[in-house]
Amino acid sequence: MCTNIRSMTGYGRGEYLTEDRRFVVEIKSVNHRYNDMNIKLPRALVSLEDKIKKRLLQDIFRGKTDVYITFESFAESDVTVKLNTGLAQAYGAKLRELENLLAVNGADLLSLTAKFPDVLTVEKAQQEDAVVWAALLPALEAAIAAFVRMRSTEGENLKQDILKKGAYIRERIEEVKEYAPLVVQEYQEKLQNRLTELLGQPQIDAQRVAMEVAIFADKGCIDEELTRMDSHLLQLDEILEHGGQVGRKLDFLVQEMNRECNTMASKANDIRIVKATIELKSEIEKIREQIQNLE
Repeated sequence: MCTNIRSMTGYGRGEYLTEDRRFVVEIKSVNHRYNDMNIKLPRALVSLEDKIKKRLLQDIFRGKTDVYITFESFAESDVTVKLNTGLAQAYGAKLRELENLLAVNGADLLSLTAKFPDVLTVEKAQQEDAVVWAALLPALEAAIAAFVRMRSTEGENLKQDILKKGAYIRERIEEVKEYAPLVVQEYQEKLQNRLTELLGQPQIDAQRVAMEVAIFADKGCIDEELTRMDSHLLQLDEILEHGGQVGRKLDFLVQEMNRECNTMASKANDIRIVKATIELKSEIEKIREQIQNLE
């Protein structure tokens, strides 16, 4: 099982050439929710399709993957030419009959007969699966290795980008933590000033003000959301560092992060927090887009 992070997009090519045979394997993939694999190969190799797929599934876990395998043989023993004797005799007899009927001489009956369908047929000799597999496997392994390298390189780039975005989100969260206590203090000051202005009394019922402030603080409290965001960011780092097949895990985690931001935005009674949550949601969306490329 792989421990590094891989992208779902990649390409790999492998070729193996012997004295009388040539195998070429090409693998390419794009994003897909599941592991959708399509293998295209010559009729002579159809019996090996299951074996090929099992080998591919050892290294490919997600994505829409197309595999193209071509096979060329240069050995005379791999091809046989068969003569349909009965059909050739029947064509020849009819051509001679036609020659006599039309009183035409000099026709090349041999050439004409050979050109008719199914008189001469070319067939590829059946090879033992073990022999063909031994020749195909080096090309397949080379293609898989190149394919995995490309996926891993792209996956590492995506990982670093996501970690950078996670660090940016953590900075914004710390700013929100600084804003949050100030919101209640500023509300209390505004409330006292407003009551003094409306009632014209320098002394306001402190208990009443404290109650209003407590209600305001409770409605606008985002401590739980901030704590969960810290936890989600920690999980983000851990999942990326652990590696493997992380796409689905991160997709769920990002949904939870987005939900916390929505809750903070709905509770916020401060323009600074609202702006911060907008930035957070924008950065989380960027992470979500990157995650769609991970295996």
